Order: sequence, then C-alpha cells, then structure tokens
Amino acid sequence: QVQLVESGGGLVQPGGSLRLSCAASGSIFSIYAMGWHRQAPGKQRELVARITNGGSTDYADSVKGRFTISRDKSKNTVYLQMNSLKPEDTAVYYCNAESRVVGPSWGQGTQVTVSS
Repeated sequence: QVQLVESGGGLVQPGGSLRLSCAASGSIFSIYAMGWHRQAPGKQRELVARITNGGSTDYADSVKGRFTISRDKSKNTVYLQMNSLKPEDTAVYYCNAESRVVGPSWGQGTQVTVSS
C-alpha cells in the first residue's frame, strides 16, 4: 500500500499563493507518477497536475502558467505551488500516486478556498 498525507491548504485572497505538500510512505518504490486532482462542489474530480519519475509534467489548461508541480524524491514528497489563485480554483485538492503494484492511491484531501 501507499499512504499519502497532504498539507498546505487554506483560505487565500484572489491573486494570492499557496503551496500544497503530499508526503508518501509505504510501497513508494512502486510509484511511477504522482499528481494533484481537485473537486469543486457539484463538479467531477479533475486532474490538475501530474509528474512522472522521469520528471515529465502535465497540467490542466486552466492552471498552466500559474501552478507548478515538483517532487523531492529524497523526501518522498510532491508539491504543488499555486500562484495567481482565482475563485474558480476553490476545491478540495487530492494527492494521487500511481503504482503498478498496488494501483492508484489517494490522500484524504485538503481544502483550498480562494475568496476575498
């Protein structure tokens, strides 16, 4: 199994920044990619950003140029730096790990609220 613990959510004004962290433990040797998804009230969960072990990244069009995903392998942690936040970024953000051994794993989620 892979366990994921997220942190860093909160309330921020439009235009502000937040950094989310996700620490992985357990069968981390089997992880080949990690990412962040989000789910707003009444909407489906959507991919925000993803990073592979090789460092390749993918972003949702809505966050390109504003969000940056990165990974510290020595700490088994993935980060999501979110800048120029907008009210429409308000959602619960979930960390995700992809493993060929144990399948997908999810964190408990962290709330991000962008409001003045």
